[in-house]
Formats: sequence, structure tokens, C-alpha cells
Amino acid sequence: MSGNRSLFHKLSCLVLGLMLMMAVSMTAAASENATSSKEYLDTLNVGVAATASAGTATAAAETTGDDSMAVDENATSSKEYLDTLSAGVTTILTPDIVNETSGEQYLLGMSAGKSVDSGTFRGTGKKGTDAKEEEESDLVMADVQNALNVRAEASEEAEKVGLLYKDCGGRILERKDGWTKIKSGDLIGWAKDEYLLFDEEAESLAGEVGNLIVTIETDALRVRKEPNTESGVFALIAQDDELDVIEVVNDEWISVDYQDEVGYVSAEFVDMDFHIDAGETMDVIRAREKAEAEARAKARLTANQGAVVAGADETRLLAALIYCEAGNQGYEGQLAVGAAVMNRVRSGAYPNSISGVIYASGQFTPAYNGRLARAYGNNIPDSCFTAAQESLNGGTNIGSATHFRRAGSHEGLVIGDHVFW
Repeated sequence: MSGNRSLFHKLSCLVLGLMLMMAVSMTAAASENATSSKEYLDTLNVGVAATASAGTATAAAETTGDDSMAVDENATSSKEYLDTLSAGVTTILTPDIVNETSGEQYLLGMSAGKSVDSGTFRGTGKKGTDAKEEEESDLVMADVQNALNVRAEASEEAEKVGLLYKDCGGRILERKDGWTKIKSGDLIGWAKDEYLLFDEEAESLAGEVGNLIVTIETDALRVRKEPNTESGVFALIAQDDELDVIEVVNDEWISVDYQDEVGYVSAEFVDMDFHIDAGETMDVIRAREKAEAEARAKARLTANQGAVVAGADETRLLAALIYCEAGNQGYEGQLAVGAAVMNRVRSGAYPNSISGVIYASGQFTPAYNGRLARAYGNNIPDSCFTAAQESLNGGTNIGSATHFRRAGSHEGLVIGDHVFW
């Protein structure tokens, strides 16, 4: 029995000893955990960057054998990181700040007649550093002495769709193989790069030859003599009319060129834009050339042939013939008959007097069937006298034509019921 008690006491002492050892161990672990927890909290306070700095500092301490260096390095790193946090986490916020700046540059770019992509600039940790330049301009200008062919495709063999003239410009749509597809007004097509200016060269030329204009965006707008609503008014300008800008006076008024006078329009009711002359499509060119040819022809037909002096009798005789030949027509037809007679008088191939021309054998039917004589002795409409006098003064609407017949019987210029040649 005593032997059992002795064994029990021995086991009890062993258990107690183990429990004491565990208690000591747990106390040490708790102390170590407390230190570790504090270090973890300190790390949170100064930022995760302390971990990296601690590694660097430890490596340095191992090299030098100085433990204090690791502590100092950690403290320095923590302070620098806190400074970074107090600066607003620059690496995260800078892109937004730079984007605000690029928005202002975009507006400035628009006022200069070009667009700038607001996403061009990017933050890199410091405001304004390493920001890229704005995108290349899409402006293009002709670099020729007269005109540049614009074609349907990027080939010299392609159909010509229009012309881009000297000092005209447009916008780039596409580029390939030494050609650029442009849009200039209604003209869209391809032009060779060697005859074009791009980027800064294009912008420089556009600045020289282009101009700011305002377009009226209301039903009617007053052009005032001074920049205030109490000022006098030059005129009312209709919607969509355009005026050249002289100066942006302030947020409310823009000075404009109105018939060589300085006028002022309200900025609220106009749209301001940078204007560059555009090219022409072949359809527009052909229509313009046709109109110009017609205008030249009309100018030749109406060019004064020179006045001829005539007495009252011959003036009346001419008016009577006009009445017989074209009394039932409009004034243009009457003038044409008078001009044909006077063209003969001026020509060396016919007699040099009105009566000589009119009574020449076989020329004017009314002269030899008696109708002319009857008209001469009766009332002659005023329009026939007016046509006679205008043709005597050199007026004409048939040029130098000397013949006429009823329309449809000959080729020539048709006026009223007659054709002239």
C-alpha cells in the first residue's frame, strides 16, 4: 500500500512539473505574441511599405552587424510612407488631376480650331510629370500653287472627284501608302501626301489664311454700334448668316466686320468657329463653269455695239419695223429685231443707213408688202419706240447677229418667236 502511495506522489510531482513548464512557456509565448501584435499594429499604422523597408534594413544590418540600423531604417521608411499618405496618395490621385488639366487644354485647342483628346495625358505619381504631348492634329492643308486633284481612290488612275485649291484645307479621314483621305466641305476623296501639309505646318498656314466667323443662331440678331443693349443698330442679320470676327470683347459681346464697320453681336445668340476655305467637287465645278460660260456668252450678246445717230424719221421707221416683226412679243423679242437691223447698219456688208437696210431687196417682207408703210402712218406702241432707241444707242441682246427667221427654221439664238444668227 505504501508502495502505491509513493508511486502516486511521484506521478503527481511529474504532472505538477509539467504544468509549471507549460505555464512558463505560455507566458513567454503571450509576451512574444504581444510584441508581435504591437509590431503588426505599428505596421498597419505606417503602411505595408514598412515590410519592404524592414527587409532592406535587415539586409543592411546583416552586412554591418548593427541592429540599430534596422530599427532606424524602419522608422525612416515609416515616416516617408506617412508623408506619402499625407500628400494625398499621389500615385492614385494624379491621373484625375492631370485629366482636369487636359480638359482645359482641350478647350484651348478648340478655340484654336483643333481638337485635343482629353485622355492624352496620364499621371505617373507626380502632377504634370511625364505627361504626353497632345495627339497629332487632324488638320490638313493644300501645299500647291494652284489646285490639287482629289480622287475617288488612293491612285493616280482613279476618278477625279474634285479640287483642293491653294490655301484650302480640310480634315484627315484616313492615311495609307503616301495618300490621305480628306474631307473639305462637301469634297471627300484621296490626295497625295507630297502636295499636303500636316501637323504644325498645316496649323501655321491655317492661322495665316483662315479666320474666325460667327453664325447667327436666332431668327434675327441686331448688329450694334457699341457693345451694349442701349447702343444704336447697324442692321438686323438673319438666321444662318455669317460675319467675320474681329475680337472677342468679353463673355457677352463679339466685335464683327459689318460692311467695313466695326459692329457688335451678342455672344449668346451666335456660334463661333474657325473657317478655312474648302475644296470643290467636280459636280460643283462643272455647274460653276457652265454658269460662267453662260454669263460670258450673255456678256458678248449684250455688249454695246456702238451708238448710231439717226433722225426722227429713221427712228420711227425702225420702230414701225419692230412692230411689224415682233409687236406681239415681249420687249426682249422687240429689242432683238431692232438690234439685228442696227448690226447690219454697222456692218460693211449692208447699206449704212436704217432705211437702206430695211428696204434692201428681199430682206424684210413687211417692207415690200405694204404693211410697214401702214404701221409707219399709224400709232406705234411705246415699247417698240423704246426698243428702237435702245438699239440705236448700241444696245443688243443678240450680240452681232444680223439675221433672224421664225424659230425652228434655223439654228441659232432663240428669243421670242425668232431665231437669230
